Amino acid sequence: MKLIPVIDLMQARVVIANKGKRDAYAPSDTPLCHSSKPQEVLSSLLDLYPFDTLYIADLDAICGSGSNLELIYTLHLDHPDINLWVDNGLTDLGRLCSFARPVIGTESIVSCEELAHLIASLPSPILSLDYHDEDFKGPADLEQHIEYWPKDVIVMSLSRVGTSSGPDMARLQQLLKLQPRLRLYAAGGVRNPHDLEQLRSIGTTGALLSTALHQGVIDHKDIDHIIDA
Repeated sequence: MKLIPVIDLMQARVVIANKGKRDAYAPSDTPLCHSSKPQEVLSSLLDLYPFDTLYIADLDAICGSGSNLELIYTLHLDHPDINLWVDNGLTDLGRLCSFARPVIGTESIVSCEELAHLIASLPSPILSLDYHDEDFKGPADLEQHIEYWPKDVIVMSLSRVGTSSGPDMARLQQLLKLQPRLRLYAAGGVRNPHDLEQLRSIGTTGALLSTALHQGVIDHKDIDHIIDA
């Protein structure tokens, strides 16, 4: 099972995400790293475990209020061996795709046709199915048209982010039942190693992690166990 740490960027700082309420996100200051500087947060994550993949959300770009692309590129130059998955609201895709895998957040697209065009034109895109509580954030018919989806799909439970309330197991199981060949990644709510064991048991390919890493609930030993099992 693949475990991917998350960095949320806003105004060139790492912020603590909580329930998708982006206007209330505060600069990061956690037991893992008492700094909100992206370079220091990433170094702390890599000191915890030599992750080979990092998910970055450029919240300024997603919200249409700016961009952290140059900063993300600098992180890439500092750590060229790390695979970056980046959601930047589908902005400046030519530049982004030169050094990172683009994440297509459904909250940023308007139709299945747009998704189909992006899937056909982008190298190795990842789809993020964005949910807030029970509401799907994206084109209404996209959930039913699995044929439009790429193989790698993130189930982004925004209302669970930062809450330690547990992953959305029911939705993940439903999607896996519809299409067992999907490589599904759970995002939002992972509390502890037991949650990771449950995700693995239902066939989830991986999980995106932030709070549990920053609070020390999931440590190097736990990560080794889940990845190697």
